[in-house]
Amino acid sequence: MPGEIALDKLLRKIDPKLLPGEYVFCSVPSKGFKAIAELNPLASYQEEEGLSLLLPIEQADKANLEYSTILRGITLSVHSSLEAVGFTAAVTRRLAEQGVSANVIAAHYHDHIFVPTNDATLALKLLVEY
Repeated sequence: MPGEIALDKLLRKIDPKLLPGEYVFCSVPSKGFKAIAELNPLASYQEEEGLSLLLPIEQADKANLEYSTILRGITLSVHSSLEAVGFTAAVTRRLAEQGVSANVIAAHYHDHIFVPTNDATLALKLLVEY
């Protein structure tokens, strides 16, 4: 089943869910995925500077990795198409208007927003009100 493309339907069916736990972004030297498999990253992206990882905070602490911001994750449960236009822009704009920074990860079925832990309750409230 293809994902939803229509912005009005995406926003109406957004259904945000707060993920349990806290997460952090870290960067490690590029060694390949086998070298970091035990960290069990929620997401990763190869950047020029190194391999960026989104990890549960416990995993980052266990591996003695540096991080600066502690985040909570919110999954937008609507099945959004990778071709949808304006969905993440509308979501991040709504959060930005209230001073909430948002780190977005688009995956195959859903979009995921990571916000500072202190802003998670407000972010969830703003998204539920769509």
